[in-house]
Amino acid sequence: MKARIDLERCCGHGRCYALCPEVFAEDDDGYPILSPLPIAEGLADRVRRAADNCPEAAITILTPPLPLSQEDEG
Repeated sequence: MKARIDLERCCGHGRCYALCPEVFAEDDDGYPILSPLPIAEGLADRVRRAADNCPEAAITILTPPLPLSQEDEG
């Protein structure tokens, strides 16, 4: 799982880094900083909660495509 922040939509309310500081940090202007690394599975629910609580809907959750099953490969 990864997330993306649309900084043009973000107004810097800080809910994301308040709800999940392990993934979201705050820059000097109060806007979020997001690591480009994949999000640990144990933090997935908290990241989803941060995205759901963003007033501007500026956080998008990116999930990897599901692998093809062996039946689909044939």
